Amino acid sequence: MKKSLLSLALGGLTIGITEFVMMGILPDIAKNLDISIPVAGYLISAYALGVVIGAPLLVIMTRNYPPKKTLLILATMITAFNSLSIVAPNYEFLFAVRLLSGLPHGAFFGVGAVVASRLADKGKEAQAISVMFAGLTIANLLGVPLGTYIGHHFSWRYTFIIIAIVGTLTVSALYFWMPNLEARSREGMKKQLQFFKKAEAWLVISITAIGAGGLFCWISYIAPLLTEISGFASADVPYIMMLAGLGMVLGNFIGGKLADRYSAEKTIIILLLIMVVDLLMVFFFSANQYVSLALVFSTGCIAFAVAAPIQTLMIQTAVGAEMIASAAIQAAFNTGNALGAFLGGLPLIAGFNYASPNLVGVTMSICGVLFTVIFLQRKRRVMKLAAI
Repeated sequence: MKKSLLSLALGGLTIGITEFVMMGILPDIAKNLDISIPVAGYLISAYALGVVIGAPLLVIMTRNYPPKKTLLILATMITAFNSLSIVAPNYEFLFAVRLLSGLPHGAFFGVGAVVASRLADKGKEAQAISVMFAGLTIANLLGVPLGTYIGHHFSWRYTFIIIAIVGTLTVSALYFWMPNLEARSREGMKKQLQFFKKAEAWLVISITAIGAGGLFCWISYIAPLLTEISGFASADVPYIMMLAGLGMVLGNFIGGKLADRYSAEKTIIILLLIMVVDLLMVFFFSANQYVSLALVFSTGCIAFAVAAPIQTLMIQTAVGAEMIASAAIQAAFNTGNALGAFLGGLPLIAGFNYASPNLVGVTMSICGVLFTVIFLQRKRRVMKLAAI
């Protein structure tokens, strides 16, 4: 394992804890700041908004910097803004800090994915990208449960101290382990942005926001699914989520290997079709606790297996505009987060049970398959014309 890739994985770990631990410590923050849980929930939205704003903006601002310098700036921002959460005196301050904490998220993964592909051995680009995303999966396996436990039993502010420590380790690892790669600014930013005039760009973004967004129909309502449908106690949910995290760790590496062995497009189609079957099984069989546990693991596995292939597909498609396009994918993932939570909640509002959001996820995953098939057909058409 290259140390340079491990430094990117540490960044993924920091970001993963930052993003997902809020779901676990939300009641503690609400109690401490004397606000309702729904109001505290806006802190999650603030972070997602920061990701969408920051992903393209920071890549544009740092486009002429060498990758190492860019990554160091982004990692320092992540660490500094999360450190401010430790001393947040009120809700308004914490809301602003969460927005700022989200800004470097998409840019770090966007730049990091391109850097990982450049550092990779030939033919192993997707696996190198999956190493970076491994930090995100390990965050869900270990970092988020630990942060949630500390937030519950001590103080939610201590959770952010842990994030600040991991962020500091990330900055140090990048400084000492990341090689000084040259900046690749072959094209001006105006020309790079022309990429988004192509149908291929929006097809990949749609695959991400809608197809992969099916995951968030499942995970957004997993706690009530486990307690109301599967019959688990509320105290069991954090441990069951570790099972989902274990699946994410495994799936992340499987997705990277598959994308390198086959094409990214074919890998995405296969994984999303498996996701359709898996979410149908969640809907029909979650009442059985043993089957439910197996499905928690398998859904986490499949959901994160698609991350590296999608990132790889965008990098391969956006020649000359890799970093801005790669960052856009991170904004699309967060859009999928919002869409999945919103659309998945509609059946619940209509009075259906907590398994019903998964049917919405099935529909979104099928749409992702269709978008990928259209992308593949367009690619083959272009290749045929080029061969003439």
